[in-house]
Amino acid sequence: MRAIFWDNDGVLVDTEPLYFRACRDTLAGIGLALSRAQFLEISLARGASVFELAEARGAAAAEVERLRADRDERYAELLARGAPVREGIRELLTRIRGRVPMAVVTSSLRGHFDLAHAATGLPALFDLVLTREDYERCKPHPEPYIAAAGRLGIAPECAIAVEDTERGLISATRAGMGCIVMPNAMNGHVTFEGAIRVVRSGHELGAALDDWLAGGKAGRA
Repeated sequence: MRAIFWDNDGVLVDTEPLYFRACRDTLAGIGLALSRAQFLEISLARGASVFELAEARGAAAAEVERLRADRDERYAELLARGAPVREGIRELLTRIRGRVPMAVVTSSLRGHFDLAHAATGLPALFDLVLTREDYERCKPHPEPYIAAAGRLGIAPECAIAVEDTERGLISATRAGMGCIVMPNAMNGHVTFEGAIRVVRSGHELGAALDDWLAGGKAGRA
């Protein structure tokens, strides 16, 4: 049996700019300027916390926890205004639904995921949704994808992941899965070495998944 595992932020909904804004606004409150380049390297590439910048300046653990809570609240405010679905994704999901099991594997908190999809209707198209509360170690650790495969009874090597970041790509490949990357609005310049294909649109993603479902390898980047 095969399965398709989907990241959420940056793949289903274009929320990475909102998360960057929430992080930037929070750090600005303590006099730290978070650049786009820093966010891309720390959060999207390494899967680390931008609050390491505050820790490097001497912030105590209690202050970091307060900052994280402030960031989460700010992010929730932004999500509540609406999270746009990436172009072509709704149509693609609707078309391939039922052909193989599909799951969302996201590092988002459940509350943030629910806010992002309050008006999208996309969660109903999946067999399983795993959020941050469902595992101990986040991407780039392989645990999220291993956990999703286990929940669906799928061997990881029989599944494919759709990601938009380096940390997600590493997580999927370390779990033993192939990974197609569709970069988000912020990281289109990254090469994503190790992906079986890098696509630039929902149309290209659909073609790659059709090839994989037909028994191919989704092509090469």
